[in-house]
Amino acid sequence: MIDVTMQNFEADVIAASMTTPVLVDFWAPWCGPCKSLGPVLEKLETDYEGRFNLVKIDFDNEQQLAGAFGVRSIPTCILVVNGQPVDGFTGALPEGQVRTFLDKHVPAGEAHQAADEVNEADDAQALAVSDPELALVKLQEALAVNPANDDARFDYVKLLISLGYLPEAHSALAPAMVQIPVQLRFDALFQWLKAMEFVATDARATWTVPQFDAEIAKNKRDFDTRFAKSQVLMAQGAMIEAMDELLEIIMRDKAWNAQAPRKTYVAILELLTPPKPKAVADASGKTAGGIELAGKAAVKEDPQAALVSTYRRRLSMVLN
Repeated sequence: MIDVTMQNFEADVIAASMTTPVLVDFWAPWCGPCKSLGPVLEKLETDYEGRFNLVKIDFDNEQQLAGAFGVRSIPTCILVVNGQPVDGFTGALPEGQVRTFLDKHVPAGEAHQAADEVNEADDAQALAVSDPELALVKLQEALAVNPANDDARFDYVKLLISLGYLPEAHSALAPAMVQIPVQLRFDALFQWLKAMEFVATDARATWTVPQFDAEIAKNKRDFDTRFAKSQVLMAQGAMIEAMDELLEIIMRDKAWNAQAPRKTYVAILELLTPPKPKAVADASGKTAGGIELAGKAAVKEDPQAALVSTYRRRLSMVLN
């Protein structure tokens, strides 16, 4: 690990990256998440045995470098290869996610199996439609090789829930739910799992929408019935209708039931959000990790992303 300033940037980042990828960590002494991420990066630098170099740049003291990379918040990590920034991420990611990030770009070493894991996970995603049971086997094998493979765990739990294997989903999700903080995508699966369990145990699971609406018409503040309706809709895959019902509760009582409606609404937004492209960079000038590497460019938003944005704004308007 090397501390970099303007004086040694050219030698220790640009020149060094011509032979070995350089991971640039923008941090500051006062930044709590930076203190959490730092040891993870240093451990990985050791584990990867020279397949990438770690350098740290003080965000406060090196504003010129931060500006050159478009860094707006910390921690932010940028991977530089052959003198060019190729990918990056923000926030204190857990070790498994940082490994996945590195394995997209860092050359494989002896006994290094990350590429195989990624390929297995990709194959499993393709099989999820044509042969979901085989996809489960492949994802389970990927997790057996590397339990820290969060992408495989997410796909595995999601597929288990969709197939109705709820106890198995609970067990597979448990390791992700003890992470600090819990990743939003795993909390989203947890909320979906709760909805599936609700319809498996609650008598109202057999109610039709008109039955729910007739009950709610008697008392607009019957939040328990409204929430039950949202759970049934969510379990049926009617995510938009479920959010509409949840929003009715949030508008009337933001704090009801320990904010369960808001948490469920946010979970649905996460489940509906289109996955990020796996390409290193695209015409938007941003990396797969969302770091802006080039000038601003217009990004054409697909209909699914536009729908999610609309419902995010609706929630924001209600909460503010």
